Amino acid sequence: MGVLKVRLYGDPALRKKCQEIEEVDGKIKKLLNNMAETMHHNEGVGLAAPQVGILKRAIVVDVGEGLTALANPKILWRQGKEIAPEGCLSLPGIFLDIKRSQEVVVEGIDKNGETQQIGAADLFARALQHEIDHLNGVLIIDHISRKKLKSIRKELRKIEERR
Repeated sequence: MGVLKVRLYGDPALRKKCQEIEEVDGKIKKLLNNMAETMHHNEGVGLAAPQVGILKRAIVVDVGEGLTALANPKILWRQGKEIAPEGCLSLPGIFLDIKRSQEVVVEGIDKNGETQQIGAADLFARALQHEIDHLNGVLIIDHISRKKLKSIRKELRKIEERR
């Protein structure tokens, strides 16, 4: 296992739509384990494969209730709306108020190759939605107004320069 390098804003991998995972084999299990270690090392609550440069549909989330690691996650159901601050390991130091569904049901394949349906609310639901967005090349800055985006351009440029 090992800590992987987190890709920062401006890295092309963050804007790509990821490929479905054919099978949860040893290579995918290792990826999920390394992603979990990377997420914890960076004190995050979630991480998606493109954030470590791997264009596969894989995410890990841990909001303090235990690790959830899924291949090919998709949102089956959503309910309610809530606006709350969100950060991203690929956008260090930036926190934005993002509108998300308050509750979701997500289906994906766990590390044992089993299909799981997970009901989530509040921070857990928010983290799942955030990471699934990454699999489609969507960042939190895509959820804000042009005016707000303009106000953080300088911070974004600084992040790009660090990558």
